[in-house]
Amino acid sequence: MEAISVPDWRTRVVYAADGPQPQVLLENEQMRVVLVGLEPGQKLPPHPAPLGVYHFLDGSGWMRVDDQRIAVAAGATVIAPAGAKRGIEAETRLAFLGTRIA
Repeated sequence: MEAISVPDWRTRVVYAADGPQPQVLLENEQMRVVLVGLEPGQKLPPHPAPLGVYHFLDGSGWMRVDDQRIAVAAGATVIAPAGAKRGIEAETRLAFLGTRIA
């Protein structure tokens, strides 16, 4: 595999009125890395998934991991254990990198 470079995430993120449109940066049998933009009020509903790392690039909102409700903003990183239900809700325009690890 060759290195993947994204010099400016702002040129790749998609904010859409009709809901999230994750941009896949890498997907293979070991991991999936997506760049996601959410408009204010948009949500990713809670869902179980493998181990996940979420790094918030811009905006603010909430992330739920099982019964925890975590405030997130630019610079925050949340690690969700394998099998935990996780969801995200944007208060402002929100951008994040999500990595699922098999």
